[in-house]
Amino acid sequence: MLFPPSGRGGAGRPTMSTIQPFRAKRVKKSTVRVRPVERPDAAGIDLGATVHFVAVPPDRDERPVRSFATDTAALHLLADWLVACRIKTVAMEATGVYWIPLFQILEARGLEVVLANARHVKNVPARKTDVQDCQWLQYLHSVGLLQASFRPPAAVCAIRSLVRQRDNLVRTGCEHILRLQKALDEMNVLLHRAVSDITGETGQAILDAIVAGERDPAVLARLRDRRCKKSEAEIAAALRGDWQPEHLFVLRQSLEAWRYHRKLAAECDAQIQLLIQELTPVAPPATVSMPSSPRPASPTTSAGDADEPLRRLLLAKLGTDLTAVDGVGAGTALVWLSEVGPALDKFPTAAHFASWLGLCPDNRVSGGRKLATATRPVANRPAPAVTATAHKIARILYAMIKLRLPFDPAKLGNPSLLRSRHERSLRRQAASLGFALQPLLPDAVS
Repeated sequence: MLFPPSGRGGAGRPTMSTIQPFRAKRVKKSTVRVRPVERPDAAGIDLGATVHFVAVPPDRDERPVRSFATDTAALHLLADWLVACRIKTVAMEATGVYWIPLFQILEARGLEVVLANARHVKNVPARKTDVQDCQWLQYLHSVGLLQASFRPPAAVCAIRSLVRQRDNLVRTGCEHILRLQKALDEMNVLLHRAVSDITGETGQAILDAIVAGERDPAVLARLRDRRCKKSEAEIAAALRGDWQPEHLFVLRQSLEAWRYHRKLAAECDAQIQLLIQELTPVAPPATVSMPSSPRPASPTTSAGDADEPLRRLLLAKLGTDLTAVDGVGAGTALVWLSEVGPALDKFPTAAHFASWLGLCPDNRVSGGRKLATATRPVANRPAPAVTATAHKIARILYAMIKLRLPFDPAKLGNPSLLRSRHERSLRRQAASLGFALQPLLPDAVS
């Protein structure tokens, strides 16, 4: 800024005596509302791979924050200290699989364990350390700001572990099939064009013969099943290849690996059925007659007969036949049983259940403007791929398991049912505002 010159120093230039010092306005300190303690016997645990940090209320011990190693003996010492501090409920983050051994030990001691979502407790104030993390968890849990993640009973968790292991074995076996297919393609053996499924009876017979040393396409073609649509000549033309020893070696190993994983998956199936049989059967309501036969399967397959023992076992444990719903097979019903169990008491309504599955819009609003409406990213296995269809199926299966009722396709899209639901909703809204709905007289309807 320029000042006009005027004598020594300039008349228009401000001097030190004319400059007023800046005085900041005194700002009143805002009154911080402290939430009341709802759970005085709460503790918080910050989990780690090698050390766990535990915080208890300051009045329970001279050292309210301690660290423990992660070996089994140290975990029991951790539980002993919590019991000595008169702790009744514990909060911890769902971090990897580190929480599982400690969760089981604390639960066996009679403590309530709240497994909190890491997304809900990540905003730790001030500098982030392990000590502050466990203290922050203890504070949030003591004032009732943490919601426990859903965890089914121990018997269901055992089934869930084996079902997930079986799924991993099947996926790994499919990877070996892809390597087997690649080896065939590199030798220009077009087995996938000769038969629809290279792991079927004809495909396995031809693969075993190739591994055993047979190279004559005509001989390999005679191994076709009589139900194959293509003739022996067509199959023989597809099996003329450039046999290379390195690709044959990969072919043999991939075939053996696939069969080995199939064997392990079959062992999982047997163990899963044993664990399901140990579950307490759920009796359906006496007024409901349960179906005795599955939905008709395709005439060209025997999948319905193969899944019938599992279907009847699930029917006895769930109290309702989930496979009666279109698009739900015995495998899907097994996943539902292993992930949520035979009871849905932790979910008050179907809307809560659909929200847990991540099938509801995750509305984010700020300043009156919608920022996002996409569904939340979750890893729930019961949720199928298509969100809209999954939401509808989730509500149907929730009602079937909750009420132990059979599937009634007549209720889907029924105009009278939709009208009655809409009417009930309007009556509830009117009652909340102090009004009562009355139907119009026929003469008043224009």
